[in-house]
Amino acid sequence: MTACVLTGARLATMRPDADPYGLIDTGAVALAGGEISWVGPAARIPPEFQDWPRENLEGRLVTPGLIDCHTHLVHGGDRAREFEMRLT
Repeated sequence: MTACVLTGARLATMRPDADPYGLIDTGAVALAGGEISWVGPAARIPPEFQDWPRENLEGRLVTPGLIDCHTHLVHGGDRAREFEMRLT
């Protein structure tokens, strides 16, 4: 994978000082080798990423890898015991 900088992004953050979460309206994400190299406001892109190719996300929301903990009706009933078993 080549290196690139995603610009024009709205970035959801999970900063502990934000309530309940943070949001960077005009953010950027630098990616290289399938990994995130830097995240932050687009106005503060570090010099080492300035010459990287860019892709404009046009205001799309970028979130951390959140887990969708949901169930389907086929599992109907109380699943509290199953949840407890997973925790142990």
